[in-house]
Amino acid sequence: MPRQFSRSQRVGDLVQRELARLIQKELGDAHIGLITVSSADISPDLKYAKIYVTCLGDGIETDVVIGTLNEMAGHFRHELAKVLKLRVVPRLAFLYDRSIERARRLTTLIDSLHVEIESPAADKQSDSEEP
Repeated sequence: MPRQFSRSQRVGDLVQRELARLIQKELGDAHIGLITVSSADISPDLKYAKIYVTCLGDGIETDVVIGTLNEMAGHFRHELAKVLKLRVVPRLAFLYDRSIERARRLTTLIDSLHVEIESPAADKQSDSEEP
């Protein structure tokens, strides 16, 4: 029976879960806001990992959050090495995940089109009812 997921995908899922736990533990009381690990892309040789995160909070600058996470990448890698049973723990690079912003913008555009489509139809109905 063939495997449905590659090893890098399985390791990525594990890294995502463990990093979410570590970030909450290490930066939970910092004034950075709520950080969510949305995905982890691991290279096929398991040496490099791109970790995509999102941030929620008032007045939170994403550049500061990403900079802080990248500064702590060595520490997170060391902590992952304790949990993961791998020969080589991937080097971590944190990136901001803009997919939520894009989805929100697209939803707003679609909603605005829906309102514009309904408005002319309402005008035509009121014109036909007058005579």
